[in-house]
Amino acid sequence: MEFFIQGLIVCFGLIVSIGAQNAFLLKQGILKQHVFAVALICFLGDVFLMTVGVLGLGELISRLPVVSLLLAILGAVFLFTYGSRSFLNIFKADGALTQSSENITSLKRILMVTFAVTFLNPHVYIDMVAILGAIGGKLAFSEKIAFLFGALSCSFIWFFGIGYGAGFFAPYLAKRRTWQMLDFITGVIMFVIAASLVMYAWRLIMQL
Repeated sequence: MEFFIQGLIVCFGLIVSIGAQNAFLLKQGILKQHVFAVALICFLGDVFLMTVGVLGLGELISRLPVVSLLLAILGAVFLFTYGSRSFLNIFKADGALTQSSENITSLKRILMVTFAVTFLNPHVYIDMVAILGAIGGKLAFSEKIAFLFGALSCSFIWFFGIGYGAGFFAPYLAKRRTWQMLDFITGVIMFVIAASLVMYAWRLIMQL
């Protein structure tokens, strides 16, 4: 139970942030569109990444500078693009963000974006593979399993809680001004993270 709780707490500290993944899940929760599918993909992404990290492959990945460089470049491009879209959304003359025929997006497109925000963000690999793996990787096998289940429990509760919780508070969160503020905050955060990735990529290039 000790290592289960440790995994739960560590994962909570890593997962609670306004990033591209959480912002997208929050939006789908407000719109009440494909919430289960989005939350499930986010969770299954964590299942894969956390398992890889805790079982020892996280350290191997973190020691490959070329892989880190590639992830940093792809992540910076993706986050700059996502941040730009968030800023552009602020000036759109839409009304409240509610489920309507104009807001409905196909499941295929939603799944593509979900995969992108889940696997094209280097910070996901840094947090869920490298950091979580560094902490859990030092434990004995039985302790690793308990630690991993604790982390995965946190991930499950967080993603499905955010997705369906946003729908519950949709009348308050769906106001256009509220979403404009969220878009602005998300855009700023995405740009800051992208800029940090550019600097990180530059340092890696200088070391090669």
